[in-house]
Amino acid sequence: MRSSRFFIGTTKEAPADADLVSHQLMIRAGLVRRLAAGIYTWMPLGMRVLHKVMAVVREEMNRAGAIELSLPVVQPGELWRESGRWSAYGPELLRFKDRHEREFVIQPTSEEVVTDIARNELKSYRQLPVHFYQIQTKFRDERRPRFGIMRGREFVMKDGYSFHADHAGLEQEYRNMHATYTRIFTRLGLAFRAVAADTGAIGGTGSHEFQVLAESGEDAIAWCPESDYAANVELAEALAPAAARVQPAEALARVPTPGRTRCEDVAALLGLPLERTVKAIAVMHDDEFVLLLLRGDHVLNEVKTARVPGLAPFRFATDAEIERALGCKPGYIGPVGARVRVVADRTVAAMADFVCGANAEGYHLSGANWGRDAPEPEIADLRRVVEGDPSPDGRGQLRIQRGIEVGHIFQLRTKYSQALKAHFLDAQGVAKPMEMGCYGIGVTRIVGAAIEQNHDARGIVFPRAMAPFDACVVPIGYHKSAAVRDAAERVYSELVAAGIDVLLDDRDERPGVLFADMDLVGVPHRLVISDRGLAASQAEYKGRRDAAPMQIPLAACVQHLKERLAAT
Repeated sequence: MRSSRFFIGTTKEAPADADLVSHQLMIRAGLVRRLAAGIYTWMPLGMRVLHKVMAVVREEMNRAGAIELSLPVVQPGELWRESGRWSAYGPELLRFKDRHEREFVIQPTSEEVVTDIARNELKSYRQLPVHFYQIQTKFRDERRPRFGIMRGREFVMKDGYSFHADHAGLEQEYRNMHATYTRIFTRLGLAFRAVAADTGAIGGTGSHEFQVLAESGEDAIAWCPESDYAANVELAEALAPAAARVQPAEALARVPTPGRTRCEDVAALLGLPLERTVKAIAVMHDDEFVLLLLRGDHVLNEVKTARVPGLAPFRFATDAEIERALGCKPGYIGPVGARVRVVADRTVAAMADFVCGANAEGYHLSGANWGRDAPEPEIADLRRVVEGDPSPDGRGQLRIQRGIEVGHIFQLRTKYSQALKAHFLDAQGVAKPMEMGCYGIGVTRIVGAAIEQNHDARGIVFPRAMAPFDACVVPIGYHKSAAVRDAAERVYSELVAAGIDVLLDDRDERPGVLFADMDLVGVPHRLVISDRGLAASQAEYKGRRDAAPMQIPLAACVQHLKERLAAT
């Protein structure tokens, strides 16, 4: 490829609303252009990157035995009503009516449509298992699209769906996809972790997220350096304290705390560590008032809380509901004397002589204890894990790291096959619902995540597998020196013949502009041809991550690049 026959739309300025480095650099490098909120045009340079990501995904999915198809972007609303997700999915599902007043959606995902195919095409256990996948455009009407393509409304996703005769077959394919995704993200040169995760709106039982490690990530990952344990903090278990609860040593006392409604302020007033306080969170489950208790320095994990028996679904109680149940305004509520259901986090259940609300405005209780002052509570894992917590596998301490989700695999089980009556006949002729798996990769999001993980002050530092070009030849004075032009053309032709994806930057620009653009767009290897170098029969080579260039024999350019490419 020659720059003169390509389109390189680099710019010096990034949009003012671009907060993430990936958003800034994708605009500046000319990979994408914004059309509307959360909707981007992929420019020629960006498409080269996207196609390379797709190629790796497609190769590994085919290698794993999956079969590619293409499902419609526009889907009948009746299928979504049949699955129950028409109302459950929420406003992110873009709905519309055609000229005949029939309801349709723009696909955010395709469980309904692929299950419809399965129920019409797969009738016998002899046809199972089967795994269909597609690489297709999706649309989710995000309320606040932000961070460029990282939280866009229109995006490209690889979504796959497997169908099985039994759960054992599903588990086998789940392991196959876990290994396949590991190969995909490894080939793409990403630092990532596979973490246990919540199933969320997709549903089902088990799931794992594949998170690219980056400080700008929206997700927090809890992992143990001493073991293989890793989980999204929404799912990571917070173990009960190893030490048994100590015996009470203080008398219960009512202390004035006027205007102190936060644990931090109460602890400061009483001169106590924040860890001695207990915060009360009032929630409603249907018409039942429930008091949740956390240590003052801990944060409620809503996902885990929703898994507590008899709490799903729950919502936070209103001020009026709190006053009606406890006779007190929020900020001073607690378990002592409360005739309501009390669920305490494991850590709180092990506390003694703690400080909590007195259920009287302007007062807290010190020296509170379970059994003596309040009935023993119901105990559950309610809190979000923190750095230094013991790993649930008992093999070390947890660390917390940010991540960007680029892949997610689910064991759907029979959630959709039962709803849409996707049945097959087993060996005994008995009709059974198919076991299903679902496997997604955010193809466009991978590009942004890779940039968040691989950039410097000069621009993008793409891993070779997704770089728009493997290498570039930059001739200095291409339009002025016949010797430079001839040498550059010869080196370029030899690289092309060697199967190297190379760009000849034959633009009539200053050297600084040419170098800056190639660094900005993230080309991994650069060869510079100049009159000075030709006089010594040399070319200048510089790897994108190298601190300084080096001189190599002009005749050795192809071999040198082959060796460098083989090492990446």
